Amino acid sequence: MDKSNAISAFSALSQETRLDVFRLLVRAGSNGIASGAIGEILGVKQNTMSANLTILSNAGLIRKQRQGRSVRYFADFDGVRGLLAFLMEDCCGGEHMLCQPVIDEIGCNENSTANYG
Repeated sequence: MDKSNAISAFSALSQETRLDVFRLLVRAGSNGIASGAIGEILGVKQNTMSANLTILSNAGLIRKQRQGRSVRYFADFDGVRGLLAFLMEDCCGGEHMLCQPVIDEIGCNENSTANYG
């Protein structure tokens, strides 16, 4: 990821609804969430949600997959990894153990499972 892509990702996340959508999709993991369910869960109108999903998608933070007549959205973990790698690439002046608490904090919680629409 380069600086321009990172700025685009941060810009996408700097709006409350989009941040809520992104966090919801991260929690959903590989199950993703049906497009209509995202708006229902967050209480956002469909046309507003559509615009927000497009911005997040263009920023490389989420992806969609058509399933028959519906669309399911997922956090794009490759994009998230790219953003985190960009932020941490020069971390700690080469003292990698100083970064370990950050790595531990962002690790997956195996006890958490989410099932949305």
